[in-house]
Amino acid sequence: MTDTPFSTRRRQAMFKTILVPTDGSHLSDKAINTAIEFAKFSSGRIIALSVAEPYPFSPMAESTMATDPGTYEENMLALAKLNVQKVADAARNAGVPCEMLTAQAFNPDEEIISAAEKYHCDAIFMASHGRSGLSRLFLGSKTQRVLAHSTIPVLVLR
Repeated sequence: MTDTPFSTRRRQAMFKTILVPTDGSHLSDKAINTAIEFAKFSSGRIIALSVAEPYPFSPMAESTMATDPGTYEENMLALAKLNVQKVADAARNAGVPCEMLTAQAFNPDEEIISAAEKYHCDAIFMASHGRSGLSRLFLGSKTQRVLAHSTIPVLVLR
């Protein structure tokens, strides 16, 4: 099948740099697979990001600390690296260029927005855990905050 002028033009207009934040969950896999498929079609590239949240230190609970904060943060960063490596492996298998990023922050949504700006991303493909009701109210939604603050398109997968 040869490209028509329309399909060539359409491929050039697609998102070329797609940010894929991942937490390693099954839902994130949907966003990863969709982003890679889209990037492959549009000859784009993937920026994979996993944000490790620092130890939730509370001065009130200092005497009841069960985990060493340094060990906790090392483990979370190692997990973040595994998460982005999973994206990079899938992208490589599909022939899509991928850059891996890890960060540590209390507010992953801010890191996602920052990475999208820094790497000049055209879109963000991310998963939503689909919380509703009180759990959404109390836990907040990282996806919702990205949607509220992003200046580029965000594709949310459930």
